[in-house]
Amino acid sequence: MLINRIDHFVLTVSSIENTIHFYKDILEMEVIHFGNHRHALKFGNQKINLHHKDHIINPSASHPTLGSADLCLISDTPIEQVISHLNAYKIHIELGPVTRTGAEGDILSIYLRDPDSNLIEISNYID
Repeated sequence: MLINRIDHFVLTVSSIENTIHFYKDILEMEVIHFGNHRHALKFGNQKINLHHKDHIINPSASHPTLGSADLCLISDTPIEQVISHLNAYKIHIELGPVTRTGAEGDILSIYLRDPDSNLIEISNYID
């Protein structure tokens, strides 16, 4: 068996609306509505499904917890432009730019928090 990519993952959130605002309006992901009041954020060839903390969707994680995610998102936009974009929205950058190791090599990263305090790393691969 060979696993070759992630299709989607789930974030448990306190507010679908606040989460959509952050990921759509600030990180420029596409919003998808599907099924019975389901919501997702699409970027590249993957998506983030959103589960509200008070609405159980089966099957689900054993212990869905707000703010427990730690995600690294790769951007083609140079990291200095990403910083300027985030500054325009008054998004606090916790750390960076710093060099880290990504799945395919060295990356230049910044760290910030989404509305539920999930740690979001935005990175560029270093040539």
